[in-house]
Amino acid sequence: MPILNKDMTLCISLSARPSNNGTRFHNYLYEALGLNWIYKAFAPTDLTQAIAGVRGLGIRGCAVSMPYKEDVIALVDRMDASAAAIDSVNTVVNDSGVLTAYNTDYTAIAQLIERNALVPEWSVMLRGSGGMAKATAAAFRDAGFRNVTVVARNEEAGRALADLYGFGWKPSVEAALQDAAPGAAAADVLVNVTPIGMAGGPDADSLAFPQDAVEAARVVFDVVALPPETPLTRAGRAAGKTVISGAEVMTIQALEQFVLYTGITPTPEQVAAAEEFMRAQ
Repeated sequence: MPILNKDMTLCISLSARPSNNGTRFHNYLYEALGLNWIYKAFAPTDLTQAIAGVRGLGIRGCAVSMPYKEDVIALVDRMDASAAAIDSVNTVVNDSGVLTAYNTDYTAIAQLIERNALVPEWSVMLRGSGGMAKATAAAFRDAGFRNVTVVARNEEAGRALADLYGFGWKPSVEAALQDAAPGAAAADVLVNVTPIGMAGGPDADSLAFPQDAVEAARVVFDVVALPPETPLTRAGRAAGKTVISGAEVMTIQALEQFVLYTGITPTPEQVAAAEEFMRAQ
């Protein structure tokens, strides 16, 4: 990495619980490509001031994580179609003080649905109702999934998300399980889009879905990227299920961000090396 200097380009991430995933991924590629850039993660105490800093300091790019993906909308100048379609932002690009919002989460989820050959006729239980849940629900809807239940304690947010995509809503996993036919799986695909299982959080050691639901499912999908192996993905692997991890989501969406920031598309080999470096922390 170059020594800090006045000509260095800065990119950052904003999250309530920052990790080193993006930091390691982006900085590895900067060095591999010989770029005079640096990437730093932050936990803002004031989102408005943080975004003002992006604009005022000429910070080139800003990744946005939970819980800021919707609140940041009012603070940018333009909404790319990828963000406007789902009213959720995970990337802000600064072009000479003009801030444009994007969403690369949707792209990542859509690619993983296709890559893992998930079948649209399968049932899906999606736990969560925030910005990432919107991107996830939109990707499943656009992939042809119709039998989807959104599980969210916040009835207003949960119903709004479900209604937006023509899905059902339940206030809890337990309520959703009660509606399952005797002997039937709660859902073929379990998707966690909440902080349950996230390192450093109050539910870091908790399962987002009951063990019996995991054992009855075909696919376990956890968007939580830290730790790389969450209680849910660990339970899914132990039960012999197809497992899709948040680390996979992070790699795809981070690559899309890297291209937006730099205009450079790394080779597959460079991306694989950056992913390995990220996971080795």
